[in-house]
Amino acid sequence: MIHPNLPFIDLHRHLDGSTRLETILDLGRKHNLPLPAWDAESLRPHVQVTDPQPGVMAFLAKYKWLIAVLVDYDACRRIAYENVEDLLREQIDYAELRFSPWFMAEGNGLDPQGVVEAVVDGVEAGVRDFGVPVQLIGILSRTYGPEICTQELQSLLAYKDHLVAVDLAGDEARFPARLFIDHFKKVRTAGLHVTVHAGESDGADSIRDAVDLLGAERIGHAVRAFESPAVIEMLRSRHIGIETNLTSNVQTSTVESFAAHPLRRFLEAGLMATINTDDPGISAITLKHEFLVAAQAAGLTRQQIQQAQANALETAFLHPLDKQTLLAAKKE
Repeated sequence: MIHPNLPFIDLHRHLDGSTRLETILDLGRKHNLPLPAWDAESLRPHVQVTDPQPGVMAFLAKYKWLIAVLVDYDACRRIAYENVEDLLREQIDYAELRFSPWFMAEGNGLDPQGVVEAVVDGVEAGVRDFGVPVQLIGILSRTYGPEICTQELQSLLAYKDHLVAVDLAGDEARFPARLFIDHFKKVRTAGLHVTVHAGESDGADSIRDAVDLLGAERIGHAVRAFESPAVIEMLRSRHIGIETNLTSNVQTSTVESFAAHPLRRFLEAGLMATINTDDPGISAITLKHEFLVAAQAAGLTRQQIQQAQANALETAFLHPLDKQTLLAAKKE
């Protein structure tokens, strides 16, 4: 189902939701943390989703131990580095890894700017060592509110030359886009791309606001877009990318089942929808699983799956010459 002559791309992958069980155990032992279990299989149910959760925020609770082990900047650097190695193991040709520095820093009292520095350093070392092209997306975690997000944005913009975009994630229903208009003016002024989680736990109007108020070029999830034909037309006419996450959406109960997921309808409507992992460490999946298992369960044809793969290259935050390089490498 995966087209061999197209790059295999993950555009929506949370770096801080992709920590290895073995790394959690190792850091737990090293820093004498009160982990709930001390072997991988016993730890798994505390970190990974085994049954659908009652909502996005319940799903995010699985982050507890992934964040608890970020006791210092070396831990942040290590996890970032291992993320790139895992991309190589999954045979991914290009990825955009995203992270919230405030979310990673808060639990152990770290400086968010220090977290950004550590993540940048870890990812860039991983790219050098493993050869997988990676770009970083900084997240503003809306759950903390606009004031904290202002500080989070400052920490990200201090390293703007090492980022490709800024995202808005977290509690979409309680913290709407209009609260973050000034934040994303600064993002765009800094020359960074914009992607926004929207239409996941709030309706189609949230998607419209992400585009019109914040300047979103891509939307994370967007599962409620079909509530508004006008929003569907906006996404189509403006060529807005949709970062779809099939397994994640089932696990958060955002959709009832793979069959109920709107991805197939997105592609039938000519939207720039893509297939991604979201939090592979929590969902216990790989990108290949999403293409080979989840996409088929969602009713996609071979042609639609490969169209989603092509859409990822088109909507990636890459220079056209870099896109040509990725494409040429697959055709050699």
